This record gives sequence, C-alpha cells and structure tokens, in this order.
Amino acid sequence: MYYVYKLRCANGSPYTGCTNNLEARLERHAKGYVFSTKDNLPIELEMYVAFNDKYKAFAFEKYLKSGSGRAFTKRHF
Repeated sequence: MYYVYKLRCANGSPYTGCTNNLEARLERHAKGYVFSTKDNLPIELEMYVAFNDKYKAFAFEKYLKSGSGRAFTKRHF
C-alpha cells in the first residue's frame, strides 16, 4: 500500500507527503529526521488516503500540492 498523508506542523503550516510505510514515516517526522518538518515540531496527522498503485498515490500527492488540490483539501478534510 502507498499512503498520501497531510500533517499540520506546530506553526500551523501543512505538509503533504507520500510513503509506503506510514507508521515509519510519521516516526521519522516526529523524531525530527525530515528536513521539511524538523523545525516545526510537534506534528499532527490530519488525514491519509491509501492506494494500491504507487503512481496513483504520487499523482494524488502532486494534486494536493496544487492550488486546486489545496482547495479540495480545505473543503473535504
């Protein structure tokens, strides 16, 4: 399985990512091993979506990072 996830950082900024091991990735974020979130700990998981196909997961992550994807996230999550 591949997971697209959205985090909320301590400073209120969002972070969207994609992984095939959600638990391990969240642990890396929480321990400060991820450059993009290490200065904004603690993090909170807001949502995740599971995919069987990694290409669909990466495409959805890319969409969520776009302007219309951010609007979609605000409306539905």
